[in-house]
Amino acid sequence: MKFTVIPVTAFEQNCTLLWCEKSKKAAVVDPGGDLDQILEVVENQGLQLEKILVTHAHIDHAGGVGELARTRGLIIEGPHEEDRFWIEAMPKQSEMFGFPAAEIFEPDRWLNQGDSVTVGEEQLDVLHCPGHTPGHVVFFHKSDRIAIVGDVLFKGSIGRTDFPRGDHQTLINCIKQRLWPLGDDVEFIPGHGPLSTIGYERQTNPFVR
Repeated sequence: MKFTVIPVTAFEQNCTLLWCEKSKKAAVVDPGGDLDQILEVVENQGLQLEKILVTHAHIDHAGGVGELARTRGLIIEGPHEEDRFWIEAMPKQSEMFGFPAAEIFEPDRWLNQGDSVTVGEEQLDVLHCPGHTPGHVVFFHKSDRIAIVGDVLFKGSIGRTDFPRGDHQTLINCIKQRLWPLGDDVEFIPGHGPLSTIGYERQTNPFVR
């Protein structure tokens, strides 16, 4: 599986474009905005965009989901249904944070712990990791040892838990019980900032060391 990270919005959110090398089918993870920029990369890589994957429904991660799905005829998978209230608050979120007007959307498939999603011939496991938001999910490609963790874990930090229905202890438990067992060699793409590895964070991250 190939991927490239496309920072979008004023929040510099790491939107990730994933694709299957065999089929050239692709998925975009967390298109928070700047859709023209995302679609330009899709075109330049010669890919066929087939779906949108969503880790959680904060505006900087999901602000462009509704428009992109509607205009390109894409299916939406994720997040977990516990984030429905954040999706329904998209217009309010965009107003609050000064984003372009964002559309409410209905995922074609809500995701749960133990589910999997496909991108062409590639498969990613789904981990439900609440705490930052109650419906946050993580996508893990087992053979390539890469995880897309949204705002659960960062290089040297963890996700905020002061938003509605955030919970600090739940987030810590999910990191230790669901991310650490993936393996120290797993590289992860966070929602913001540089990539890191599970092993590096497990040994050095002051919030979960």
